[in-house]
Amino acid sequence: MSSKKLRPDQRQLDYQRVEQAIHFIRNNYKAQPSLEQIADAVGLSAFHFQRMFTEWAGVSPKQFIQFLSLNYAKTLLQQRKSLMHTAYQSGLSGSARLHDMFVRIEGMTPGEFKSGGANLSINYSFAQSPFGLVLIASTAKGICYLHFEQDKQQAQERLRNYLPNAHYVAKRDSIQENALAIFHGDWRALDKIKLHLAATDFKLKVWQSLLTIPLASLASYSDVATAIARPGASRAVGSAVAANPVAFLIPCHRVIQQSGAIGAYRWGENKKSTIIAWEAALAAVSLKDNL
Repeated sequence: MSSKKLRPDQRQLDYQRVEQAIHFIRNNYKAQPSLEQIADAVGLSAFHFQRMFTEWAGVSPKQFIQFLSLNYAKTLLQQRKSLMHTAYQSGLSGSARLHDMFVRIEGMTPGEFKSGGANLSINYSFAQSPFGLVLIASTAKGICYLHFEQDKQQAQERLRNYLPNAHYVAKRDSIQENALAIFHGDWRALDKIKLHLAATDFKLKVWQSLLTIPLASLASYSDVATAIARPGASRAVGSAVAANPVAFLIPCHRVIQQSGAIGAYRWGENKKSTIIAWEAALAAVSLKDNL
């Protein structure tokens, strides 16, 4: 991606325009809208939209639209069959590395889980990501929560409902800082990111499996069910994917329908489409830089 640093408020504004553009493209892709038509839909000139979009995504709007297509999604699903067990050995450098290289999941103890987080102290803070505002929270052992949000008050209420008996402190800590760097930095420079999650063994197993889906690759719900040795449990897998409390770090956005359709997403299908295409662009830029 571009090395130019954008102010947090500018990144937020640019992302809002990008998400509007994605919404327009998804609703009009059969008509193959021109750059001018997309720019007009978000209230910008074609020149300014092209520059803003390329700064945000690292690729042109035309290239990004290719990453949003159904055929592209189907291709990634097909590639996953061969990449599933070999991606880590592929020697990818730069930003196109896998989450599982540095993300580890630890389940909360049965006592912590059943008590709703009693005796746990949880720090939380808001931050800007390339995809808008996020609320991130952490225990002493790792990240326990990361959601894309719009309204801060409602976001805090949702967080407190997640582990209702925990003690919450509005504080940005080093665990959160390290995790948030995934949105902006060179992933090779990150410390290991540990997640500390309250869930059943089945959900934890599903979420662990999601970490094996490479950047710029996709899997179907049945792929995930097969990966955890529960080939008939696609529906249960779907429920576990939907219940993921840690957006992006656990890449539930990389699970789509077998047909190649994007499917539902806890934070909206437009955001899911945007993240998938953004990761594809990130990988494309990284590959070009390493040639």
